[in-house]
Amino acid sequence: MNFIDGSLFVENMQKLVITAAPYGPEWLPSDFPEDIPVSMDAQIQKAVDCYNAGATVLHVHVREEDGKGSKRLSKFNQLLAGIREACPGMILQVGGSISFAPESEGDTAKWLSDDTRHMLAELKPTPDQVTIAINTNQMNVVEQMTAADVAGTSLANPEMTRAYREMTIPAGPEWVEEHIRRLTANGIQTHFQLAGISQLETVERMMRRGVANVPLILTWVAIGGGFEAPNLYNLANFVRACPDGSVLTLETSMRNVLPLNMMAIALGLHVRCGIEDNIWNQRQTGKMTTVEQIEQLVRIAREFGREVANGKEAREIYRIGTFYENADETLARNGFAPNRKPRVEVARHA
Repeated sequence: MNFIDGSLFVENMQKLVITAAPYGPEWLPSDFPEDIPVSMDAQIQKAVDCYNAGATVLHVHVREEDGKGSKRLSKFNQLLAGIREACPGMILQVGGSISFAPESEGDTAKWLSDDTRHMLAELKPTPDQVTIAINTNQMNVVEQMTAADVAGTSLANPEMTRAYREMTIPAGPEWVEEHIRRLTANGIQTHFQLAGISQLETVERMMRRGVANVPLILTWVAIGGGFEAPNLYNLANFVRACPDGSVLTLETSMRNVLPLNMMAIALGLHVRCGIEDNIWNQRQTGKMTTVEQIEQLVRIAREFGREVANGKEAREIYRIGTFYENADETLARNGFAPNRKPRVEVARHA
């Protein structure tokens, strides 16, 4: 992205799109009972509350009635339908890390198999987006967490910590290209969750080959543990690598969330918050609900003079429902340089 004169003036920025991640699948309900919804009605109401506070994108996970994270396709369909009815203006973004447990006794459990994750393209009602990781990668989400971050929570249990420490994302090229094809065929936007510039370069190469004819809507996930760390130098390098036609949201974890989001607001980028990313206030004197985090970002954006996008505006910024015909159009619309053309040899005459 190019920051020419006037780039830091709010009149030259897109309105701010706030993504809320309120379902926090890494936490148990006992970790934050005031803000972790368990019943289906409570999970739907949480989406409504986030939208009313100013968030226009909802990062969707779902829980069973016992509070555990659900892996059932039917449960996601139920939540999506409930949110669509209660909050039709919200952009529904399903987290691509979901795996589905068997529907009934005797069925085979499929944990994050390629075929299982492809089922995200078949959700009904259709979500607006599904997130996708690029290139198989370590995802140690607890690497940057401190003892104070997990004190009093289930993640203070060494076995729970180890489970997340050893997590990896399987995202090889064949699966990724097929997944984008299936999402596109069903009118679902691919939202790229990227750990660094090398993954952005892979996305660009796919677009140059014509196998990802989609808008470059992406999140820089700066959580360490196989992803980049949330520091100024990594951020600047990643932003500089993004073409001007891309739409970039920043994501990090725990008490890095607020500082990084303040940078995003100032730079004209977009933000993500919620208990999936952080449960604490900055002094760690108490926990913050997802709605409180959204309200905080709205206040800060207003101090900057930057308006917060409503649902209709967020859809336009995210280009929901937009797909491209070929590589040339994809590159042009996303702000990449065009593909090289073969050199034409000039015949020499004696």
